[in-house]
Amino acid sequence: MGNKMLKIEKTPFEVAEAVKILGEHIRVARVRRRIRQEELAQKCCISRKTLYGIEKGLPGIAIGHIFSVLWCMGLLDTAQGLAAPEHDEHGKILEAAQQKQR
Repeated sequence: MGNKMLKIEKTPFEVAEAVKILGEHIRVARVRRRIRQEELAQKCCISRKTLYGIEKGLPGIAIGHIFSVLWCMGLLDTAQGLAAPEHDEHGKILEAAQQKQR
């Protein structure tokens, strides 16, 4: 018998909480629009199970599916600021320090 090692991935608590909050926000947006899960999932070309996972905040859902849901509900522009370079203060400091050394 071969010795198989199982790779166990653990999502950091802060990441899990952020994904959970995003899922809750998506669910609230869907409910406010009075759209059923089945209807939104079909419109986004994903399964209802995937949409359920997004709304529950499961961290293994592909980001493309999440962005598709946001797009279908007219909320894609709310995600445009994610990791925006102009908001990366730490990166700006590191970049400036590197330029001074040249």
